[in-house]
Amino acid sequence: MLTILGFAMIATFLVLIMTKKMSPIAALVLIPALFCVAVGQGAQLGDYVIEGVGNLAPTAAMLMFAIVYFGVMIDVGLFDPIVRGILKFCRADPMRIVVGTAVLAAIVSLDGDGSTTFMITVSAMYPLYKRLKMSLVVMTGVAATANGVMNTLPWGGPTARAATALKLDASEIFVPMIPALAMGLLAVFVLAYVLGLRERKRLGMLTLDEALAREPEQETVSTGAGSMRGGSTGTGSTRTGSTGSTGSGAEDRLRKDASASGGGTGTGTDADPAADPADEADDDEFQGLDPNRPTLRPKLYWFNAGLTAALLTAMIMELMPIPVLFLLGAALALTVNFPHMPDQRARIAAHADNVLNVSGMVFAAAVFTGVLTGTGMVEHMADWVVGAVPDAMGPHMAIVTGLLSLPLTYFMSNDGFYFGVLPVLAEAGAAHGVSPLEIARASLAGQALHMSSPLVPAVYVLVGMAKVEFGDHTRFTVKWAVLTSLVVLAAGVLFGIM
Repeated sequence: MLTILGFAMIATFLVLIMTKKMSPIAALVLIPALFCVAVGQGAQLGDYVIEGVGNLAPTAAMLMFAIVYFGVMIDVGLFDPIVRGILKFCRADPMRIVVGTAVLAAIVSLDGDGSTTFMITVSAMYPLYKRLKMSLVVMTGVAATANGVMNTLPWGGPTARAATALKLDASEIFVPMIPALAMGLLAVFVLAYVLGLRERKRLGMLTLDEALAREPEQETVSTGAGSMRGGSTGTGSTRTGSTGSTGSGAEDRLRKDASASGGGTGTGTDADPAADPADEADDDEFQGLDPNRPTLRPKLYWFNAGLTAALLTAMIMELMPIPVLFLLGAALALTVNFPHMPDQRARIAAHADNVLNVSGMVFAAAVFTGVLTGTGMVEHMADWVVGAVPDAMGPHMAIVTGLLSLPLTYFMSNDGFYFGVLPVLAEAGAAHGVSPLEIARASLAGQALHMSSPLVPAVYVLVGMAKVEFGDHTRFTVKWAVLTSLVVLAAGVLFGIM
């Protein structure tokens, strides 16, 4: 019964948020509460929630101070050279912009933290997508999938969990997986190229100057990969725009006119400014790339760059817990860049909406995970899935593990999968002569999909800063993330890694 109710709870949650019948926060809180009562454990609901909140509190703290820290770094201009470099490469070509999104997300993912990756990627790319009326779910989908593949780095989390759970060396798991993961990353770049071509076809081939001078034409774009005039992707809103290569003058105009990210809030979808005055107001406030903004601190550029490099290095080397590092980093960044109290309060207030939105989502997710774990639903679901594997598949347990990693890491936390399910799969494989190393490597295949799971706090940073509905992001991204995960698994089998 717990198995059925567990799957029913997850299915109900996904249906409600994807059809926009409930907001993610409301669904994350109310759906598990109702199911907790349904399984006859309503009296324990408070205990489950407190336990879930306790488990996710460090993550919420990390996100809160990470948002403040990187928000300040964006305000003071640390990432402006990156944005200018991307502008130089992308110009006004949607294909280049989408590919640039994938490349930037992959590079920044080297720090091993999804929240950091999404904050920097959205901060750099949002102005281009917004100004050219490109589909924002393309940006969030490509960034999340690229980060998912890179999340398998030994310091990213999953590889270390697999090594710990099976008492293996992380390098023995990861190094042989590099060719398969490289194929997965290549698949992300190919996906970005294809989606970019769709956006280019939809938006046309006008130059940027012509786009800025032309009255916008409304055009309905369907959510997901469905076709429309030009067969592109979108977010269920209206969009216009144009593309083409332009000279530096057009790039300067784009930089000055576009909105910049870092303080954007909310999860609403992007809309045509001509059709939505509120959206136009958002553009007026979106000044992160304004070269004359008063928060710039050019004289402190190398201090900020050094502080960020030191912070990321300390995070990778695990010198302190990540929440503590970001807390110290945010305090130091505010104090040095804005020594006057009113300025510090202004910077904190500027990013308060994002902090509240993301931390609120994390604590709401704590209710979901707390009930799922506390009632025993996760354990029963995992046992049922493992028990459903036919004995004839025993010699192929590595492939089975790779396939199971897709749904299980999407519907469960990495901790739940790697510490709860993976040892059972490894034992089943060992009984048929399958090495635990192969099982561990195969378990990494589903990470491209995992990064868009509603149980991953970083994804709320992504959709919140990009102003994309979580349901829209899920509908668009899941199919591409599944395809990428299958490419990693197939490459692993082809190369004899698993």
